[in-house]
Amino acid sequence: MNTLKTIIVALIAVGFISWVGLSFYKAYQPQPIRLQGMIEAQQYSISSKVPGRVDDVLVRKGDSVKPGDLIFTLHSPEIEAKLAQAVAGEKAADALATEANKGARAQQIQASKDQWLKAKAAADLLEKTYQRINNLFDDGVVAEQQRDEVNTQWQAAKYTESAAYQMYQMTKEGVRDETKLAATEKAVMAAGAVAEVEAYAADTQIKSWFEGEVSQVLLQSGELAPQGFPVVTVIDTQDAWAVLNVREDYLKQFDKGTHFDAYLPSLDKTITFAVTHIAVMGDFATWRSTDASQGFDLRTFEVEARPVDSDIQLRMGMSLVVEISTDN
Repeated sequence: MNTLKTIIVALIAVGFISWVGLSFYKAYQPQPIRLQGMIEAQQYSISSKVPGRVDDVLVRKGDSVKPGDLIFTLHSPEIEAKLAQAVAGEKAADALATEANKGARAQQIQASKDQWLKAKAAADLLEKTYQRINNLFDDGVVAEQQRDEVNTQWQAAKYTESAAYQMYQMTKEGVRDETKLAATEKAVMAAGAVAEVEAYAADTQIKSWFEGEVSQVLLQSGELAPQGFPVVTVIDTQDAWAVLNVREDYLKQFDKGTHFDAYLPSLDKTITFAVTHIAVMGDFATWRSTDASQGFDLRTFEVEARPVDSDIQLRMGMSLVVEISTDN
């Protein structure tokens, strides 16, 4: 009986000593470093390239949207007025181009022809008159001065006839080719102005370019939206990644392409991530002083990693914890 008690006591003592030794061993082992990160997701701002007053917002926080869904509308009387001006200018330019290409009206051509025929008849009459006066001059009936005056009138009538004929021909031919080209190009320019204003007008009906979930609605109906101001923001829940801030003496464990496990409290599971991007943080507050004997400071790097399993649903803002060993 005493022997049994002695054995039991010895076993208890050995167990106690072993437990104490194991506890001391674990206590002096290097503890893993815990890094806390966060899930980020691609976020898009939906805005308009024209300013205006928000007419209606058709989505709310949490709504799912797809490309082509109408998000919000703007009311802009200024664009409507500019569109009316541009349309009127286009019509005027088209009319001038049509006039230039068609040439003069039939009535204008006939009037120009009549002016030429009138001048021709006057020139013919003065030619006959000159012939009569010249015959009388030869007979010594009239003075040379009178003959010269009639001759001058005849020459002037011929010049008038020639000018009228050229005007008649120009009226028949219409405007010059350069004028027609200029009128046509002005019509094209006016059409471009209409297209530009129509594009601005179309941008008062803002549709989504992305698929995702509405995260914020920054303006409501009746509020003024400046040019380019994000009225609604959309998060792509399918494009999420983890972000860790890693001190550079631990950075060797996060080479690009390497995998690591991270625990997500919100999902209560451990997920494997692959490092996709590493960049030094720009904030100089990330510097960390080392011992004076080492003679240098440490910086912090931002590490981005994406889940290996793309089917895992991650949400922006989720926290994650990564344990790394300090003996590597």
